[in-house]
Amino acid sequence: MTATTSGYKSYKPGTRTRLQKPHQWLADLLQAAGARINGPNPWDPQIHNPATYNRILARGSVGIGESYMDGWWDCEQLDELVSRLINADVDTDLVGKWHLMRHWLIARLFNLQSEKRSHIVGEQHYDVGNDLYRAMLDPTMSYSCGYWQTAGDLNQAQADKLELICKKLKLQPGETVLDIGCGWGGFAEWAARNHGVHVTGITISREQQALARERCVGLPVEVALQDYRQLQGQFDKITSIGMFEHVGHKNYDTYLRHAHRLMKDDGIFVLHTIGNPLSRTGVDPWIHRYIFPNGELPSLAQLSSATEPYFVIEDVHNFGPDYDKTLMAWHANFEAAWPQLKQQYGERFYRMWNYYLKSCAGGFRSRALQLYQVVLRKRHHSLPRYFPVR
Repeated sequence: MTATTSGYKSYKPGTRTRLQKPHQWLADLLQAAGARINGPNPWDPQIHNPATYNRILARGSVGIGESYMDGWWDCEQLDELVSRLINADVDTDLVGKWHLMRHWLIARLFNLQSEKRSHIVGEQHYDVGNDLYRAMLDPTMSYSCGYWQTAGDLNQAQADKLELICKKLKLQPGETVLDIGCGWGGFAEWAARNHGVHVTGITISREQQALARERCVGLPVEVALQDYRQLQGQFDKITSIGMFEHVGHKNYDTYLRHAHRLMKDDGIFVLHTIGNPLSRTGVDPWIHRYIFPNGELPSLAQLSSATEPYFVIEDVHNFGPDYDKTLMAWHANFEAAWPQLKQQYGERFYRMWNYYLKSCAGGFRSRALQLYQVVLRKRHHSLPRYFPVR
């Protein structure tokens, strides 16, 4: 059924008439995005349970994701469906403005990323199982956007990304490097092995710490289970790769003040983070509940404002479209490994993870999400010229 044959009032995105039933409301939104309920295209959602419509209307983003997790609907090219919904500017209507406003208001009123709460995302997401991440990621265990400028596969894209960061840091043998949010030690191992530097990595995930230490045996690498606010000392260079998304706007100043304190005056800081084109608080409510609790994506305006007291911005490099390729490569690896993983994780987890990877890929494909690498240097009078690297 489409809007033109339903007999209901015509639909304009952003409105819902009293006569519209949930089925028609969803059909009209999808039509605006070039999709159709139970249609023939691979991006058309296939609805298996008629209660799906009410669930989505009542619960917004959470209802969409949970009904998918429960097998109430499917979509062969979920990533393309999400991209089309965003490009048609109907995603906010589908997710639910009031659900978003409630989530954004909570993020604005409360410090969801305080030091006491910083362990939550580690326990819920990063500690879910190293076997899962080994299967999904490349050999460097990089859980952040690869750099696909000349790469033909995920392994090369992640190696190129790590080397790009090393070049932006202008690493020299013997230097000390701090990796804030070191993950499973991918950057630490790469930089220590290929550039002769001493790396201190910190993480809030016990599983990450254990595997990072295992991977870096025999290298000048230390990996601590520690919040960035607890760290002492000074370092020649600092990097943070895919961790700033967990900092939160209430802690941007704290984070950058500590980075400033921890870095030597002539140092370089490369900050690699997913970014939002709009300045707002919180993230998608389903992502918050099931994937990255308490996450928040900074805009360039928020980053610029937060860095002003402490750093000069030397370079901004946006390669957001590369995250689409990275996420789809992770999804392919996850699918290939699922026969070995399914006994441990189960069908609902499979559908949750599938929804997470593909919906995020759609977000980057539509350019609603960005990937920023920002080069920062301490604000003082004698900075030598910095030449950007690509």
